[in-house]
Amino acid sequence: MRHTIHPVSRPVVFRDRAAGFQLLTRSTVRTERTVEWEDGNTYPVVDVEISSASHPLYTGSTRVVDTAGRVERFQRRYGATAPVGL
Repeated sequence: MRHTIHPVSRPVVFRDRAAGFQLLTRSTVRTERTVEWEDGNTYPVVDVEISSASHPLYTGSTRVVDTAGRVERFQRRYGATAPVGL
């Protein structure tokens, strides 16, 4: 591997402020902000809007979508049209 063409990978904290969740991992992202981690060291921090701690898929707060009702509502609103000949 050539050392001059690859970005520098370093420890970075990704923080979801809405859920109060932080994750320390390696990344090549650049940021000027820093945060003190639990081990006493200071790491760069990136604030994210959604993480596994706040995403509905992971938290179990997903909504069930009634697709049949939506199709019927669409047909009532715009009328059922005959399919175009094949």
